[in-house]
Amino acid sequence: MSSFQILGLLISVVAVFGYLNHRFTRLPDAIGITAIGVVVSLAAVLLSAFNAPAVASVRAVVGLIDFPGLLLHGVLGLMLFAGSLHLDIADMVAEKWLILALSTFGVLLSTAVVAAGFFAVTQLLGLDLPLLYCLLFGALISPTDPVAVLAVLKRVGVPKDMQTRIAGESLFNDGTGVVVFLTLLGLSTGPGPLDPGSTALLFATEVLGGAVFGLVVGHLGFLMLRRVDSYSLEILITLALATGGYTLAEVLHVSAPIAVVLMGLIVGNRGRREAMSAETRTRLFDFWEVLDELLNLLLFGLIGLKMLTLSFSPLQLAAAACGIVIVLGARLLSVSAPILLAPRLRALRRPAIVIMTWGGLRGGISIALALSLPEATGYAVVVSTTYGIVIFSILVQALTLQRVIARVLPPA
Repeated sequence: MSSFQILGLLISVVAVFGYLNHRFTRLPDAIGITAIGVVVSLAAVLLSAFNAPAVASVRAVVGLIDFPGLLLHGVLGLMLFAGSLHLDIADMVAEKWLILALSTFGVLLSTAVVAAGFFAVTQLLGLDLPLLYCLLFGALISPTDPVAVLAVLKRVGVPKDMQTRIAGESLFNDGTGVVVFLTLLGLSTGPGPLDPGSTALLFATEVLGGAVFGLVVGHLGFLMLRRVDSYSLEILITLALATGGYTLAEVLHVSAPIAVVLMGLIVGNRGRREAMSAETRTRLFDFWEVLDELLNLLLFGLIGLKMLTLSFSPLQLAAAACGIVIVLGARLLSVSAPILLAPRLRALRRPAIVIMTWGGLRGGISIALALSLPEATGYAVVVSTTYGIVIFSILVQALTLQRVIARVLPPA
């Protein structure tokens, strides 16, 4: 099948999932589409006992979709740009130190805690995963997924300051997590021993380089927007920032996610105020909102469908169940430490910790990183555990977040 045929089939299947959800289950679109995809995948696994060739054909078609390439080197730049476009820099500046701590120290602490816990669990289960593979698992599962988080924040009643913390952390810890993952992956596949100095330098270069690159390219984009008055051309310029800017950052080996988030913040704040007419402002932001929602629905539908290509043994299911508990515990620790040190949040420490722990959703980025691992010992365990955590995150945490918020927040 050609790439266009695969894309057309994917869009058609997800559209059917969306229709079924809207008519019957009536869950929020992204969550309902994922749920129906999971149910269809599980039903196909059961049907394989009666018609294995037909199910194998469907699996082969789904297997043609390069999930890591599609997300990490394709639509992620668009989705991060769209997410950051709507955030207010003034709100983020007010929360800058907490967001910075959560998206750096929090990710590193969570990676270490998850790796230690998962290593112990897999040893007890007799799965014998190498410690470095457990560290890779910790790095890919620790960042919260901005796509999943932003989709849920749009519909639950999170206070504005809390929404800024969760969204800001999610947009930036994604970049940190990807850098940590790629650094560890390079160590696991590289010929030489671990060199802490060069590893720290590589990490700093990726993160700081991505920030500088994003600020420079975002400012150039702003200057271009200010010198034209054509909403179609200005939309095209922002698309170039989200796609071409992301690709160039990857070529330069700096953090593309961090770069494109900063580009979106510049365009969404200074560009909105100083470089756009009223008509451009309306059309451009409406375009990005619709594009973001469409890509969200496709991504969540693909998450459900990709279950067709996976197999789960009883030991892998046990590891996934333990992984959910470990990741929630690590999230609790990584969120608590920065919040307990923030004097401004003294009166709301418990609600903030509970909401940010339960609202730390995982999504397609974690799955894409897991699927990009080399197929060595432990690959199947890491992929199945990642999938279990993501499905729990979308179908349990996301659906109950509003109830958790209502329970822990004091009445206004």
